Amino acid sequence: MSIQSISKGPFEGQKPGTSGLRKKTRVFMEPGYLECFVQATLNAIGGATGKSFVIGGDGRFFNREAIQIILKMAAANGASRVVVGQGGLLSTPAVSNLIRQRKTDGGFVLSASHNPGGIDADFGIKYNVSNGGPAPENITQSMFEQTQVISEYRIMDAPDIDLSNIGTTPLGDMQIDIVDPVVDYLALMETLFDFAKIRALFTGGFTMRFDAMHAVTGPYATAILEGALGAPKGTVIHAIPSEDFGGGHPDPNPVWANILMDEMMSGTAPDFGAASDGDGDRNMIVGRAAYVTPSDSLAVLVANAHLAPGYKAGLAGVARSMPTSGASDKVAERLGLNCFETPTGWKFFGNLLDAGKVTLCGEESAGTGSDHVREKDGLWAVLLWLNILAERRQSVAEIMRDHWATYGRNYYSRHDYEAVPVEAANALMEGLRATLSDLPGKTVGGIEITSADEFSYHDPVDGSVSHNQGLRIGFAREARAVLRLSGTGTEGATLRVYLEQYVPPEAEHGLAVDVALQQVRDAVIEVTRMQALIGRIEPDVKT
Repeated sequence: MSIQSISKGPFEGQKPGTSGLRKKTRVFMEPGYLECFVQATLNAIGGATGKSFVIGGDGRFFNREAIQIILKMAAANGASRVVVGQGGLLSTPAVSNLIRQRKTDGGFVLSASHNPGGIDADFGIKYNVSNGGPAPENITQSMFEQTQVISEYRIMDAPDIDLSNIGTTPLGDMQIDIVDPVVDYLALMETLFDFAKIRALFTGGFTMRFDAMHAVTGPYATAILEGALGAPKGTVIHAIPSEDFGGGHPDPNPVWANILMDEMMSGTAPDFGAASDGDGDRNMIVGRAAYVTPSDSLAVLVANAHLAPGYKAGLAGVARSMPTSGASDKVAERLGLNCFETPTGWKFFGNLLDAGKVTLCGEESAGTGSDHVREKDGLWAVLLWLNILAERRQSVAEIMRDHWATYGRNYYSRHDYEAVPVEAANALMEGLRATLSDLPGKTVGGIEITSADEFSYHDPVDGSVSHNQGLRIGFAREARAVLRLSGTGTEGATLRVYLEQYVPPEAEHGLAVDVALQQVRDAVIEVTRMQALIGRIEPDVKT
């Protein structure tokens, strides 16, 4: 085995987004493309000499090959130890947990999350730091700078490592620990939730369906729900990870998890339904004929977390991404908890969690989590819901009605306009940005605009400032709209429009979401000149 220095690079467009670097799979397969990004990452963290890492992915196409490349590069760059999931599989929250439990210097997550997989679909890579969370902005900026000047990468000329058997194997002077992907994660969940009470729930006839969407949570959900908690076989569907997610789109929302949604809205629906995404960090919660928005789910978890043993002592606070609805704010205000609003991207929660300022965090894009790891965690959210259901002995619909009657309801929806030509998307955003200062006081679509700005975040822990994090328009009667361009797409631009209308506890809570949000939506379409600039007003996906 010899160490080779291969002349390559730089490649254009390797700037990490909110969730690492995502491109089409064929781009990552170009000779040297992945290698240069990995080398740039190692250079940005001061090299790999003597360091240890966790490596795992969601099993999508090119996952195994990418892991072999990273293992050989880690060895060539002097790493002392790498922990890798059996078969190359590890959910994103499991990576975070292993980094923290094994006290490694960081880790590589191979995933494009909820994006489709396959040779003609998407691939991604993300670097997590020693606290288990995504690399903060100063490190991702350094990574990007390194990608612009890199001229060579180092890799060991060695046979591929057999990742199928649990145990320890050497690669040069580096030790590789191949571990069961589930064991450490299951042990962590047992410290947080009352497994005995949840088992009794299933023993008592409670029924559930969990859609793993042919993604990485299949083995985790099967081992925990059907194994440790005793749910009947078949509770978990689409449980075997697939390189192309069974030809589907591993995004846990009512559009892509339509098989689960059809069952939950049918006359033979189980009591509880849930789904998770490609890498296991997102979740969808649905009761019998009762879909729960991610924003509402976060609020319910904040209000009821004390029912689970791991949170019995109470919460330090809650944080949400700026586009997420203010439902959790209402709970925090009532309970006297710290409440923070951050930019989109889980990395912004890391400082708050490490400083003990918050315990629970959430994003409208189906991500919720707590201080048990430094990533959002889909299965964790499902287990917390199960613990709440086991304690309250109410249906999901009853819990939601009680919640709205106590805190009010934040009607909320996200409209995604996908594959918008970049120039058109930028023109819409720039046009709106230029008029922000003139909007307050105007009436548009029959509703008055009360505020308009571009969100900047001042981190209360390290004092850093993140500018240009989304455009906000506030309306009368506690209505709001947010517009931002997503960093998770791989083709064109994705324009996300978030619509929100709060109604107080004593108001009507049974309106259809589209009806409750119609006035806000009309106002946004008018003020952005959407039809003229991007040629459409109907979104591709509505959640």
